[in-house]
Amino acid sequence: MNFDLSPALISIKITLTATVIIFFLGLFTAWWMTNYRGRWQELLDAVLTLPLVLPPTVAGFGILLLIGKNGPIGNFLSLFGVNIIFSWYAAVIAATVVAFPLMYKTSRGAFEQIDPNILNAARTLGASEWKVFWRISVPLAWPGIAAATALAFARSLGEFGATLMVAGSIPGKTQTIPIAIYFATQSGDMRVALIWVSIIFAISLTVISFMNYWNSYQSKMMSGAGRK
Repeated sequence: MNFDLSPALISIKITLTATVIIFFLGLFTAWWMTNYRGRWQELLDAVLTLPLVLPPTVAGFGILLLIGKNGPIGNFLSLFGVNIIFSWYAAVIAATVVAFPLMYKTSRGAFEQIDPNILNAARTLGASEWKVFWRISVPLAWPGIAAATALAFARSLGEFGATLMVAGSIPGKTQTIPIAIYFATQSGDMRVALIWVSIIFAISLTVISFMNYWNSYQSKMMSGAGRK
């Protein structure tokens, strides 16, 4: 019996693409919210965190309303003959929306742990906000950012509900590992389901373990540099 590896390749492609988007979008949003002191701070934070607590199918329904053929974005794209629904692009959007809060909340927590006196000293010395962000804030908050990235990657890889709603389960096109597990179980093919469970378990464990090792290594290097 030939084993179709396309769900693994599709999952990796979708997850890597979503993780790159989430990394930069979550990082900049977290930094902006850390420095934002407006009256809508709590409401904005709640909105940005909402996909974390909503059922994935609800998030998928919201995405469907936006990028479906009758939605504002989908209707606009249809003018150019572009249809996102039931494509791997829709799966990327679903994974991004669902995993974004993990990157945002964890990175924001890391930024908030930085001593503001360090940042203010850099500004006093003439450093621009861009340099303060990339040269000081990101390196100091890196352990938290790395952990956030690993969590976002794992969450994107395991995304199921929203992806199924907006991308469907098209073999060789949008069928990811979680969807393959679901349909294999529904059809009673427990052997295939177990193989996919083992694969996604191994990938997630490897990524998180690597990030933990890397953070530990970085902490030891920084401690050694500090003693010198």
